Amino acid sequence: MDSKWSKYFDKRKLALSDAVHRAKTMKFCYAFLLPYAILFITFNVLPMINSIYYGFTNFNILEKPEFIGARNYINLFLQDEVFQIAVKNTFFVAIITGPVGYIMAFIFAWLINELPKWVRTLVVFFFYAPSIAGTAYLIFKQLFNDDQYGWVNQWLIKVGISAQPIAFLTDPKNVMRVVIPVILWQSLGAGFLSFVAGLKGIDQAQYEAGYIDGIQNRWQELWYITLPNMKPMLLFGAVMSITSAFNVCDVPMALAGYPSTDYCARTVVTHLFDYGFTRFEMGYASAIATVLFLVMIICNKVIQALLNRVGH
Repeated sequence: MDSKWSKYFDKRKLALSDAVHRAKTMKFCYAFLLPYAILFITFNVLPMINSIYYGFTNFNILEKPEFIGARNYINLFLQDEVFQIAVKNTFFVAIITGPVGYIMAFIFAWLINELPKWVRTLVVFFFYAPSIAGTAYLIFKQLFNDDQYGWVNQWLIKVGISAQPIAFLTDPKNVMRVVIPVILWQSLGAGFLSFVAGLKGIDQAQYEAGYIDGIQNRWQELWYITLPNMKPMLLFGAVMSITSAFNVCDVPMALAGYPSTDYCARTVVTHLFDYGFTRFEMGYASAIATVLFLVMIICNKVIQALLNRVGH
């Protein structure tokens, strides 16, 4: 038994010594990484730790935080009916704009890969422009305005389809039908751009070798060559898709108002914004942020597990 533990500790000591040796030999690399590490820890890690801590407190910015245990989380899941609406809306948006937007971005990138360069450039600009502008939803605000001056209502009245303006942005039955396409269009940008770059970076010799080895059609080419070569881009696109799907806030607030009618466009981030920056209940807002962070981490792990099976 002593011999077994002795071997174990010897292995651990050897591994630690090897790690220290590598750190010494790569100290210049760590020195170059240090500025980014400091910024990342300062503006990402520390705020996340603070948010987890404040989630267990009653904190209104002006007074000292008061530790209240899990009361914020109990109220959040058992008593906050608006939060339940926000969760339902967020997952509804995430299910549509997340997987659908991710798949659409890849399919469009794959389809335009063989187009002439100038056509491909125009298509990339069309998909990526909303991500750059960030205010593309203002066009949709004017497009679906509830009064007779909204472009869609003006056209519907003009052609005789509708006698009265349709409440696209205030009627709970219509709001999500307008909000989701806008969110979906804006979510395509970053993932689509990474997919385009990844497809152009694949060595064409692999396709030639694949056809020699028995690949017979484009679908086998996609599964056995394209997807395995694009795992880093697929993972990046998945992370961006998850982030954009669960961080929906600006578009519903801009289109449907704040608050929206019967909270029909309320999302988790909008709920967080309400308690954090309108009511200044930072403890409760931190609890919401912590729950959202954990859900995003779990979804990210699931996506990574699924992507690791691609091409196997």
